[in-house]
Amino acid sequence: MEQKPVKRLNRELKHEGNILKIYEDTVDANGHLAHWDFIHHNGAAAVVPVTKSGKLLMVRQYRNALDRYTLEIPAGALDSPDEPKLDCAHRELEEETGYKTDKEKLEYLLSVNTTVAFCDEAIDIFVARELEPSKQNLDEDEYIEVEEWEVSDLEQKIYRGEITDGKTIAAILAYARKYGVK
Repeated sequence: MEQKPVKRLNRELKHEGNILKIYEDTVDANGHLAHWDFIHHNGAAAVVPVTKSGKLLMVRQYRNALDRYTLEIPAGALDSPDEPKLDCAHRELEEETGYKTDKEKLEYLLSVNTTVAFCDEAIDIFVARELEPSKQNLDEDEYIEVEEWEVSDLEQKIYRGEITDGKTIAAILAYARKYGVK
């Protein structure tokens, strides 16, 4: 099937929040005028922190959009659109888990676009080893519990539908596959 071009005719900012900009795009889609929602996000970084014993450090935190606590890998938004994602990952590791490592020891694992139908958020995910205790540095409105988990137990939580965060699922499964962890 031949793909017909989609042409954006207009983009209008409808709302600007703390981390998102919401637009209405007017497009010519296959010869039809359409209005599509578009959400811009400056990007984020995440970390798979691996302890000396091979367990993963996970964070449990409340997520307003789901109205529940979730178990995730540590992650956070870029402080500015031009912040290197490696710097963001390095910062978020210590802020959320209370552990740190040298920035040079963070290894790129993969990139994830979280919601391709209407949002351009892109998250780079890194693996952190040789962790050293430090201290959490949470935002005033954050409460995060740090937990150690075996990869196999996290995989089971994914397959039972108990972990539903896309970046976390991708990171755990990619980490397990890349490094042969069971």
